[in-house]
Amino acid sequence: MFGERLKSLRNELNLTQLDLSKLLKVSPSTIGMYEQNRRDPDSKTIKFLAEYFNVSTDYLLGKSNIKDSADKIIKNANDNEYTLALHNSDGYDADLPPEAREELKEYIEFLKHKYSKKD
Repeated sequence: MFGERLKSLRNELNLTQLDLSKLLKVSPSTIGMYEQNRRDPDSKTIKFLAEYFNVSTDYLLGKSNIKDSADKIIKNANDNEYTLALHNSDGYDADLPPEAREELKEYIEFLKHKYSKKD
């Protein structure tokens, strides 16, 4: 399963085995062996690949069909929470440019983190 997932992700980004081998500092034949499930990468390589392709290690290893990494899922949940809060706030930021809205979102996250420590 790992090999098929790796090959699919590599192809999605239009990378050759040579391109990926340079990123990992291994030979192109090593990438070929990974993709043919004839060789297993070490845990450090798996972690690097998951981060590089922005997928979970479980997805990469075939343990899950959920492609998104935990960080991406949390970010999407926070974005959805922020969108819902804005929707319920009478659009107080409707006139702000996108970069100001992003700063506002970051400040809200900062405040949530700051005050969650006091509990």
